[in-house]
Amino acid sequence: MNYKRLVAAAAELFDRLSTAWWIPALLMRLFVGYFFMETGWAKIHNLDAFTMRFAQWGIPYPAFNAALSAYTEFLGGALTILGLGMRFVSIPMIINMIVAILTVKLKNVGSLDDFAELDEPLYALSFVWLFFSGAGWLSVDGFLKHVINSWLHQNKSKDIAQAPTGETSLIEDAGMLARHDGH
Repeated sequence: MNYKRLVAAAAELFDRLSTAWWIPALLMRLFVGYFFMETGWAKIHNLDAFTMRFAQWGIPYPAFNAALSAYTEFLGGALTILGLGMRFVSIPMIINMIVAILTVKLKNVGSLDDFAELDEPLYALSFVWLFFSGAGWLSVDGFLKHVINSWLHQNKSKDIAQAPTGETSLIEDAGMLARHDGH
């Protein structure tokens, strides 16, 4: 058996898989986005009962905080499904889960096993991952990034065409330095 060929084939397979990173981002967005949109919607439509639970847990300003939490889940879930403002949306979603863990769930945790069985840390980690990875190209963010990059490239081409001979823009100079430093 030719191990060198086997290692090269495995490396090529892993490279191909790396180009498909957007698939887990899409699946994660759809799953957690739907979950939070659904739970937020249920809380919004039963806000009185949700507010009473906040009061029982000793959360200050229960009516305000219950509404804030419910609308954060619903709107955050909807924006997550769309992949719109994913990195910005992740922040309040992470905070919402941390508050739930610290104010409600941690009271019933006696060991690491108990903590590992909570759902909220997994949801928070899902949003941490989405914060760093972004929404992926199959999202509103991906579409906007493509449009903005096209617009910037188009304007850069116009600026270069209009610049007098011998003049370069700061962007061009930075690009030349980056290419030079890379060699």
